[in-house]
Amino acid sequence: MVSRRGFLKGGGLALFGIGLGGIPGFLADAVAGTVNSSLYRKRKILVCIFQRGAMDGLMAVTPFTDDFLKAARPGLFMSAAKGAVNEKPLIDLDGRFGLHPSMAAFEPMFREKRLGIVHGIGSPNNTRSHFDAQDFMESGTPFKKGTSSGWLNRAVGLLGHDAATPFQGVSLTSSLPRSFYGENQAVAIKNLADFNIQLRGNVAGAKMAAKSFEDLYDQASSDLLKNTGKESFDAIKMLQKTDVKNYKPENNVVYPTTALGNSLKQIAQLIKMDVGMEVAFAESGGWDTHFNQGKDTGVFARNVNDLSNCIMAFWNDLASYQDEVTVMTMTEFGRTVAQNGTGGTDHGRGSCNFILGNSVNGGLVHGIVNPLAKENLEDGRDLAVTTDFRSVFSEVADVHLGIENDKVLFPEFDGKKIGVMRG
Repeated sequence: MVSRRGFLKGGGLALFGIGLGGIPGFLADAVAGTVNSSLYRKRKILVCIFQRGAMDGLMAVTPFTDDFLKAARPGLFMSAAKGAVNEKPLIDLDGRFGLHPSMAAFEPMFREKRLGIVHGIGSPNNTRSHFDAQDFMESGTPFKKGTSSGWLNRAVGLLGHDAATPFQGVSLTSSLPRSFYGENQAVAIKNLADFNIQLRGNVAGAKMAAKSFEDLYDQASSDLLKNTGKESFDAIKMLQKTDVKNYKPENNVVYPTTALGNSLKQIAQLIKMDVGMEVAFAESGGWDTHFNQGKDTGVFARNVNDLSNCIMAFWNDLASYQDEVTVMTMTEFGRTVAQNGTGGTDHGRGSCNFILGNSVNGGLVHGIVNPLAKENLEDGRDLAVTTDFRSVFSEVADVHLGIENDKVLFPEFDGKKIGVMRG
């Protein structure tokens, strides 16, 4: 006999292993009936966005009063002073830090104290390898490469209840990200419209997907299928019957027609469908700015414009769901303080991240950024990591999701929180 928890964890995931084929007829019969919406009541939802490629935090949020930075970046430094010829000024946040002008969409949230920024954030592991740094950040164990699970998968397991839906952890990516690897429920959905689901890296899903649906059906008693499996099937039925292609965002919101915009739009749909999602993941690429980085125009300006506009479109679309949602960005490391010879910046250490939500201690640039004199730089070249990413990630998860076991969420970490969340 398949246990309730085992069936929900494995069976729900296996449903998605079929990819494009839809739900088999015998399972469609099993989900006949009215959806019990109470199973999918509003829960707190954490949305994480990974900026792959290493964002230049010193250009996104610039300590514009720092003369050392100005000298190190003669072709990249931006000022908050108005009136510069052919150049938009930084948005002065607090007299010291300036937000890149292409991120103007964030300014109202910062002023309303719903957007917080953490500067000097990064990993205690000083690798400058994209692959290794991303792996360490997503596993949440920066000095242990063999960790089998990701920190978001562990977060799902620490939520304190059995999943009644396969949508508890969802990644809007073509394959499951490292953050979601592990034993707990998580799925990757490239596009809601075609059900293109991948299960690579998810142990529970991989085990059950190997079984045919007929075998799975035969192992479960009719009572189990009707009374417990139906919870998972109902969620799929809700998704299948929703016209996701013609989704209309609230408040006349128009999402950017970019990969991130499309991902966040679909996450908004899942949130509004109340299918039980509690952790969501999306990606933003193109942050490896080794050459022609640009200032108020160029590749970096386009990237931060897309990031901020996509997040704000998502936020405004949520409307009555805003109290339930916190959005957090992350990037594997920052860029060098000095510009290089090709108008860009190379792999560095500290960067910054953004946290948006009604429980965020916003309107502040948290963290420590010392004057960027050479003696204060890590390895004599980089913005020092003064805030371990685990301090921020664990605080956001603790306060927003109600997770209390940091020893499981981030093994071998006992650092202090920095006050980026209220409560």
